Amino acid sequence: MKSRFLVLGLLAGLISQGVRAGAVENLLAEYAGAGAGPFRVEAGAALWVRPHPTPAGETRACASCHTRDPTQPGRHVLTGKNLSPLAPAAHPGRLEDRGKIEKWFRRNCSWTLGRECSPQEKGDFLVFLHSFDVP
Repeated sequence: MKSRFLVLGLLAGLISQGVRAGAVENLLAEYAGAGAGPFRVEAGAALWVRPHPTPAGETRACASCHTRDPTQPGRHVLTGKNLSPLAPAAHPGRLEDRGKIEKWFRRNCSWTLGRECSPQEKGDFLVFLHSFDVP
């Protein structure tokens, strides 16, 4: 019951920040239903910049490709592909499709962390990305 109130409070906070009810809110509720939460911006920010070792002895972080500021464009470190900002404040329409969000979690968590992200990490990451104001 306590986690339900935490999720409802978080959802109200996101909506008050101008986040439309939709994919992110549904995913946060799903993650909370799996036992994750409360979700914290600070934990998402730490995950964004924390280096993770690769089997080749290198390190990767989300910020390696997306820069330390998710409101700015990035560049993939291996392919050189330009990447749009991840923060919805800087890229309207970002994080509105549940399927795309989960697809990119699977790909990027595996590539960066060497494993799937936990529901807690996904929730922390999503609230972090929604914590930015329009630049």
